[in-house]
Amino acid sequence: MESIKIKLTIAYDGTHYAGWQTQATGTGVQQKVEEALRALFPGAGPVHSSSRTDTGVHALGMVAHVEIPRAQWRMKPARLVLAMNAHLPEDIRVVSASRAAAAFHARFDAAGKQYRYSLWNHPALNPLIRHMAWHVPQPLDFGAMRQAARRLVGRRDFRAFAVNRNYPTPCTVRTLRRCDILRQGPRVTFVIEGDGFLYRMCRSIVGTLVQVGKGKIPPERIDEILESRDRRVAGMTAPAHGLTLWRVFYPRQGRQPARLAPGGPEVQRAA
Repeated sequence: MESIKIKLTIAYDGTHYAGWQTQATGTGVQQKVEEALRALFPGAGPVHSSSRTDTGVHALGMVAHVEIPRAQWRMKPARLVLAMNAHLPEDIRVVSASRAAAAFHARFDAAGKQYRYSLWNHPALNPLIRHMAWHVPQPLDFGAMRQAARRLVGRRDFRAFAVNRNYPTPCTVRTLRRCDILRQGPRVTFVIEGDGFLYRMCRSIVGTLVQVGKGKIPPERIDEILESRDRRVAGMTAPAHGLTLWRVFYPRQGRQPARLAPGGPEVQRAA
């Protein structure tokens, strides 16, 4: 059956979901998006995402694609945004929709991702952001944290910052393009951008940098942690609710990257 491919950008508050992916137990964001699509297009295929965020993690720029039978497609992409949002819960929204090339794949064509982690550094937590930021009441040494963050930028083996899974990861080398720490009063934002991320890598980086800020890990020890390739040597894993998938990057039109086989570096879940 002839179909068209639609690219979606999706935002969601992950507080009440068991991550992006459809789950055997619990509700995934993917399930809700697919239900909304099939209410409009009964023959719509599965939704393929750029990432598989973990339980409690949020997104502003999740990219996904879906194939819809051409015979059922009777609206413009702009209209699809309104139609899907009418069928979605209020904590999930389609931000944009557009036609995509037949060869486009939301996951395998991604050239990089940016995550942002929010932290509230004040004795009292702002209750309005309690579901979106990690509360760290102790004073932090931001100079030491930024010094440590700079040591993470570049092409590195991040095995020490990856949580073990039920199956081995073929390659744990990634390129981190940014690891910035922005501060506005008590609100602290970690901007972490790279070509791909290992399972819970961002949260492990943030947790380790916070322990640097508390004086528990010297900044220069980051090199030793990377060389160890041992998760037990690095710091804690920051809570999921502070993390947001901010943006997914794709090459310019006509410059597609080499696709990776399933299980390769670009298909690991980051949370």
